Amino acid sequence: IAFWYQYELQNKKLTTASQTAWSDPDKTLVKFAVVDKYTATFTYTKPKPMFIYNMTRGGTGGGATIAPLPVSPSHYMKEFHEDTTADKAALAADVKKRGFDAWETYYMQFARQWNMNPDRPTTGPWMPKNTLKEELFTIERNPYFWAVDPQGNQLPYLDKITHRLYAASAPDVLRLWVTNGEIDFQARFMTVGDIPLFKSGEAKGDYKTVIAKNAGHVAMQLNQSTKNALLNEFFNQRNVRIAISQAINRDQVNQLVFSGLMKPRQYSPLPMSPQYYEKASTAYINYDPDAANKLLDEAGYKKGADGIRLHKDGKTPISFIVEGTDAAGTPTEDAALLVTKDLEKIGVKMTYKFVERALYTQHYTANDIEAAWWGGDRTVLPLVPEAIIFRGVQPDRPWCPGWGFWYLQDPAKPNPNAVEPPKDHWIRTIWKIWDEEIAIEPDPAKQTAAFKKILDIWATELPMIGILGEQPAPTIVKNGFKGYPPGMPNDDTTGDEQFCSTETYYWDDPSKHTT
Repeated sequence: IAFWYQYELQNKKLTTASQTAWSDPDKTLVKFAVVDKYTATFTYTKPKPMFIYNMTRGGTGGGATIAPLPVSPSHYMKEFHEDTTADKAALAADVKKRGFDAWETYYMQFARQWNMNPDRPTTGPWMPKNTLKEELFTIERNPYFWAVDPQGNQLPYLDKITHRLYAASAPDVLRLWVTNGEIDFQARFMTVGDIPLFKSGEAKGDYKTVIAKNAGHVAMQLNQSTKNALLNEFFNQRNVRIAISQAINRDQVNQLVFSGLMKPRQYSPLPMSPQYYEKASTAYINYDPDAANKLLDEAGYKKGADGIRLHKDGKTPISFIVEGTDAAGTPTEDAALLVTKDLEKIGVKMTYKFVERALYTQHYTANDIEAAWWGGDRTVLPLVPEAIIFRGVQPDRPWCPGWGFWYLQDPAKPNPNAVEPPKDHWIRTIWKIWDEEIAIEPDPAKQTAAFKKILDIWATELPMIGILGEQPAPTIVKNGFKGYPPGMPNDDTTGDEQFCSTETYYWDDPSKHTT
């Protein structure tokens, strides 16, 4: 932990922005002290009620970000760190050999990553045997994992898990693997629109389709910090966002794409959440294209000869690209295409564009994205991940990535892609409520009451355009595979299916599943 605190958390190359888990609301860094070999203290100037949650969300510490878990095996990692290595020339040569143009990228994307550096020690239940770049990524049980079951048996039960890589541009391949019985257990990327297909393949594939609840939403983010000046003006008008929301025929999208299995709603906490708020869920979800047209007319956006409205300059058609990682043929892409038609009816041209995840990440990181089609999750326990989507600081849901970069940036090392929001903007009120009320409030009831102030702003301003939610979440479970409790909500906050402790999964007849 001491190595992590001194050489990772405080290294400006590795930690490029303020980490809310490790700082006070005023961005003052937490004070750390070693008490003895097994004890350390973290001292904040304000109460830190979210601290315990931060400690549960980092796995074994071998992730792509420094926060949240303060774990780094110093005896191993010190030779990969430019400030502690005994051989700087050898380290520089390895950075170059592995194709990285900077040490910090090498450190974060290779040396520190548990799934890219199999030699990195881990205290977790699983040890990688190769890297995530390979088609078959294999992890094996860690015989020194710290946990045992109530009977004293060493965990994990399973000896090996294999992950098979597939191209996001070829979703039919994944579906075929499922129905052919080639997948033993899978929740991620199993979509509600594929439930009829998965159910029809159960006998052939020797599996069951277990239905839970997914915290994600079908949603669209209009980048209110976009570099495009005309779109920036357009997206930042509340009545424009309301018009776009009311132009969407959510019932049609639900019936045609998702067989009526989802529910029209804005991005907001689910009914099972302690923070559920009906007002935020139902704001402006009524289908009313006449009202939408009227709002855009009143905002001064007149239609051209082709029916597409013009920006305030009177000559530029209102048109924007919505980027998403859902390829052609996926239910979510089908939903985006239906919304495209809805918006065309009110004179707004939207174009959906599939991009690979790496390119999508590059675009939002540079605030070089106009709009996105990425469903919002973290709606079961939204406070646990510090409400990062609701606060606009989760840039892969880019409704305001530039503002989020500005809010989180280290003043000593400004983010070149940061955009300061207007002085009187409501995003500042959201940040103020979080910093001065929620983040330092130890009483859960008072936290929730304060969070509903943020949800009131969301219900009024519509920062993000939610379309559908409360979707059934199909999980593929091979017959004979045990330990997965059906009905658990799938959400990033709870680790999706990982919340159910993969180290306790097992086969009822292990002899049938040996290699």
